Amino acid sequence: MKILLTLLLWGILLALCWPLALLVLVAWPFLWLLSIPFRIVATLMEALLALVKALLFLPARMLGSR
Repeated sequence: MKILLTLLLWGILLALCWPLALLVLVAWPFLWLLSIPFRIVATLMEALLALVKALLFLPARMLGSR
């Protein structure tokens, strides 16, 4: 469904302003490549926060509190 919506929005942009639509079509892979490091950092931060949460809740888990 997401791909269909993206294609529909791009088609509307193509009908309204075709140079901008072609620019988006060319620039999209480069923007995706630029976002990869940010996704990696976000995944690492999420894992680090999960580790800190697990360490903070470890005493309560050891005592059997729920």
